[in-house]
Amino acid sequence: MTNVAIADLKHLQGNSFRARVQRFGGHMAGMIMPNIGAFIAWGLITAMFIPTGWLPNETLGALVGPMISVLLPVLIGYTGGRLVHGQRGAVVGAIATMGVVVGADVPMFLGAMIIGPLTALLLKLFDKAVEGKIRPGFEMLVNNFSTGILGGAMALLGVVGIGPIVEALTNGARNVVDLLVDNSLLPLVSIIVEPAKVLFLNNAINHGVFGPIGVDQAADTGQSILFMIETNPGPGLGILIAFFLFGPKKVRPSVPGAMIIHFLGGIHEIYFPYVLMKPKLIIAAIAGGMAGVGTAMITNSGLVATPAPGSIFAYMAVTPRGGHVSVLLSIAVATVVAFVVAAALMKFGHDADTEADIAAEADRAGAGEAATPVERGSDGAGATPAGAPSGDGTGTLAAPARPVISGKEVSTLYVACDAGMGSSVMLASQLRTRLKPYGVTVEHVSVNELPAEARLVLTHADLAARARATVPHAVVVPFRMFLGDPVFDQVENAIKEGGEIRG
Repeated sequence: MTNVAIADLKHLQGNSFRARVQRFGGHMAGMIMPNIGAFIAWGLITAMFIPTGWLPNETLGALVGPMISVLLPVLIGYTGGRLVHGQRGAVVGAIATMGVVVGADVPMFLGAMIIGPLTALLLKLFDKAVEGKIRPGFEMLVNNFSTGILGGAMALLGVVGIGPIVEALTNGARNVVDLLVDNSLLPLVSIIVEPAKVLFLNNAINHGVFGPIGVDQAADTGQSILFMIETNPGPGLGILIAFFLFGPKKVRPSVPGAMIIHFLGGIHEIYFPYVLMKPKLIIAAIAGGMAGVGTAMITNSGLVATPAPGSIFAYMAVTPRGGHVSVLLSIAVATVVAFVVAAALMKFGHDADTEADIAAEADRAGAGEAATPVERGSDGAGATPAGAPSGDGTGTLAAPARPVISGKEVSTLYVACDAGMGSSVMLASQLRTRLKPYGVTVEHVSVNELPAEARLVLTHADLAARARATVPHAVVVPFRMFLGDPVFDQVENAIKEGGEIRG
C-alpha cells in the first residue's frame, strides 16, 4: 500500500470518528432542539415572576417548579422516544420519563435523555420480534398493552433505579462545576468547548451538557453562568470582524451578512467555515471564550435559561433583572479579545493570501471534499471527484463511485445541518427562493433524519460523511460557506439546464 493510500485511509478513519462523535451529539441535541420553545417559555416565566424577577408574583411563579421538574423532562423523553420509534416510541418514552421525574429531586433532563430513547428501543425490538405473528384482529390489543406494560415497567425502574443514579451523576457534575468556579478555573473549559463547536458539536455541548446542569443551578439561584459558556456570540463576532478587515479579499464580501446572521439571528454555525478555512483562528475563539467566561465570573453574571438561538435578543430576554450590563460586558470583552487575537494571527492583513493560498485553505475547510460537484456533460463518463484516489494501478485505493442525478430529475432538495433547526433553515430559505421558478421544493432537516427517499442533499462538508451514511443512495453535495458558496450557483445552473450533479 502506497503512502497516498495510507494517507487516504487515515483521512477516512478520522472522518469516521468525527462523524460518530457528531452523530452522538446530534442525537442528544435532537431531543432538546424541538422543545426549545418550551425552554424559552419556562425561562421567560422564571425571569418575570420568581421573587427576584421583574414582576414577582407568587401565583404565576408557581408555574416554574412543575415546568422544570415535569413538563420539560417529559417533553425530552417524548421526543427521544419519537426519534427512535415514532409515535409509539414517543408515548412509552414519556411514560418512562415520569419514573425518573418522581424518583429524583433534581430536574431530570439527563434521565429523560437516557430512559426515553432506551424504552423506545425496547419497544422497537419487541415490535420486530412479533411482526407477522399477531393474529388478525388482535393488533390493536397487542400494541396498546405492549406500550402500557413496557412503559409502566420502565417508569417503575426509573423510580427505583435510573432516577437515583442520574441524580447522583447530576450532583457530581454540579460539584465539578462548583469546584471550577470556586478555583477560578471555569474559563479553561473554553479550551474544549470552542474547538468542539466548529466541528458542529455546539448543540450537543450546549443542550446536552451545560443545559441540564445550568437549569438545575438556575432553579436554586435564579441564574447560571453555564448558559453563557457555549452560547456567547462574542468569540464568533470578533473572528468575523477580523476576517472582514484582514481576511482574504475574496472572502470579505460574505462577512457582513454572516455577522448579522450570527449576532442578530443567533445561528453560530455561520462562522464555523471561516475558522475551518484558517484553523489557527481556533486560538482566537478559545481566547475570546475564556475572556467572556472570566468576565462573567468576575461580574457574577448568569442567565435564567439557555438563549436559543444564541442571538443577542435571546440573551437579553433571558437575562435576570439587573444583569444586563454585566452580560453585555461579557459579550463585548469576548468580542474584543477574539478580534485582537484573530487579527494578530492574520498579521493584520500584511500577508494577504494569494489565489493559490485561498484555494488551499478552502480545501482544508472542506475536509478534502470534491470542489466541483456539478458536471455539464450529458453522461459524465469518466468523471472523477476532485482529489479522489484514481486507482490507476500504482497501489492507490480506488474511490467508490458516487451517485449522479440529472438536474431535470430534481423535484426536492434537502438542506441538512446538525440539528435541522439552525443553519439549514436559513440556507433552505435562500435556496427556496432561488429554485422556486424551476418547480423544486427545498426542505430543511437534521442530517440524522434525512428521509430514505432523498435524492439530492446539500450539507456542510464537515457533515457530508454523516449524510452519506444516512442516505447512501442520494447525491450528497458538500459546501464550505453558508453564504456565497459557488456550489449553490452550480446546483441551480444544473437544475436549470439539466446538467448532472455528482455527490
